[in-house]
Amino acid sequence: MLKVSDRGNSMPESPMRKLVPYAEAAEKNGIHIYHLNIGQPDISSPKKALNAIRNHNIDILSYSPSDGFESYRKKLSHHYSKQNINLLPDDIIVTAGGSEALSFAVSCIFDPGDEVLIPEPYYANYLGFATALGVKVVPIECSINDDFSLPANDKLSSLITPRTKAIILCNPGNPTGRLCNDDELEQIRTLAIKNSLFVISDEVYREFTYDGKIHTSILSLKGLEQYGVLIDSVSKRYSLCGARIGLLASKNKDIMRAAMKFAQSRLSPPTLAQIVAEAALETEDDYFEKVKIEYVKRRNYMVERLNAIPGVKCPIPSGAFYCIAELPINNSDDFCKWMLESFSHKKETVMMAPGSGFYTNKETGLNQVRLAYVLDVKDLSRAMTCLEIGLEKYKAR
Repeated sequence: MLKVSDRGNSMPESPMRKLVPYAEAAEKNGIHIYHLNIGQPDISSPKKALNAIRNHNIDILSYSPSDGFESYRKKLSHHYSKQNINLLPDDIIVTAGGSEALSFAVSCIFDPGDEVLIPEPYYANYLGFATALGVKVVPIECSINDDFSLPANDKLSSLITPRTKAIILCNPGNPTGRLCNDDELEQIRTLAIKNSLFVISDEVYREFTYDGKIHTSILSLKGLEQYGVLIDSVSKRYSLCGARIGLLASKNKDIMRAAMKFAQSRLSPPTLAQIVAEAALETEDDYFEKVKIEYVKRRNYMVERLNAIPGVKCPIPSGAFYCIAELPINNSDDFCKWMLESFSHKKETVMMAPGSGFYTNKETGLNQVRLAYVLDVKDLSRAMTCLEIGLEKYKAR
């Protein structure tokens, strides 16, 4: 009898994408959907990046080196040096998006049965990558009531076992938007060195920090040179999600040698997209200044509207462009599906990511949703109105 693997059956669904069939059905029925479920910004990509393709004279669209074009890695090295991150071109492997970089990192560090610590709620694909390799996710439980801050050192230490190999940190965080402060980074640094743990640091939202707060990279922390593994991507930084260009970087030569084998096995990162990404490095600073101003405006509007709805709680995120909101419901999976399948206001509705998909225990986060403030304030206004009216009707069923 033909049978799908246990690994395939155990892979978790994406909370951001699993409701797409319901959204497609609603759109076919003439319903306009405000997509707050996924981190796809409506911000324009930098013109220099797009013009690199428009103006490129390509005779043969050939493979690139498995670790990416040397010219791109050299420019990346210079780019990081301006942020106090000391990386040589050979410390960098260009990947097909940050997701492939994460897959490489997990594959290089863990064996089946090993354990990884991850502050929870966490980016859902971390669980997917771990599940695919038979790695056990041990959540570091963070509460919305504490603004998703890390617990005390003794709590973190109690989670470590002989099978613990690494910590995965998303900073600024997806789905919470939390930016780790200096004390929390020191906790992670001390824990990693004391227990010989790798730190896989997902820093794809590094440029998006607010209220005067500044991002600090794991690779800039003294003593973590051999422990740190950086994951990065052009997707959010330059609004180039479709380029699918990311990278894995580390000063640890053993990690990089192992990762190169995985890079060779998938041949090479995409050539055209690397041309775009390399040109994106020439983006002027005022591009990011304008984008940050826009995201702050959107964040402030969304969080204010959410907290004005009776029974809703939403901390103010200090980075990225996501927030977790606690709603007066018992099952956000059912609610998010209902909003697409059974509700509309003036032929409009909103799509959200159910909160349970960001937790290891799927009974957790059932009254939460993740929202991405990637639409302009005009659209966010209509989306929040849909959400507020939808909540009233859902509870009154």
